[in-house]
Amino acid sequence: MKYPKLRELKEAIRALIKGPYTNKFPYKPFEPYKSFKGKPEFNDKYCIGCGACAQVCPTNAITFEDKVKDGKAVRILTYKVELCIFCGQCQANCPPEKGIVLSREFDLATTGRRQDLFQQIEKEFILCDCCGEMVVPRDQYIWVANKLGPLMFSNPSVFLSYLNKLSLVAGALNKNKGQKEGKGPKRANRFNVLCPKCRREAALKS
Repeated sequence: MKYPKLRELKEAIRALIKGPYTNKFPYKPFEPYKSFKGKPEFNDKYCIGCGACAQVCPTNAITFEDKVKDGKAVRILTYKVELCIFCGQCQANCPPEKGIVLSREFDLATTGRRQDLFQQIEKEFILCDCCGEMVVPRDQYIWVANKLGPLMFSNPSVFLSYLNKLSLVAGALNKNKGQKEGKGPKRANRFNVLCPKCRREAALKS
């Protein structure tokens, strides 16, 4: 008969005195470690609607759709927890770094509605002043402007969006002036918010 190792004997005595190591979840709440990778969550304050999280998601748990809703062009980002593998790629590739973060929430089982497993946020889109096409989410231009600082004035679409947020430009943006006139972009339209196609055409006419 072989005698037990001292380490195993020590663990057995400790378990008899202090009780089992396991926690009493779900009867008592459990606090995960700080490095625990739980359910990803959008933060509407920091999310810029760029869609980078959806592009790097390996299971398509995050998707986005651009459409016109209630007369406004918006990008709708959707997170489906049932498809998520909690890899953390969304957080690692988020340009603002706080737009989507891994929470410490792990108890995700539910017997309720399937919609409870979704999270959606909406971001307003900027439209081209000439053709009316969707250009980019407004918050993304604001984030780019803040990153560029004074260099933002090299791009009219960026600095006009930034100044519009500060209420420093006269009149509203996205009036689709060129579309109403039935004409394409002209030289004067270079200082409007334009999509890449219209900006290229306006630059060639210069």
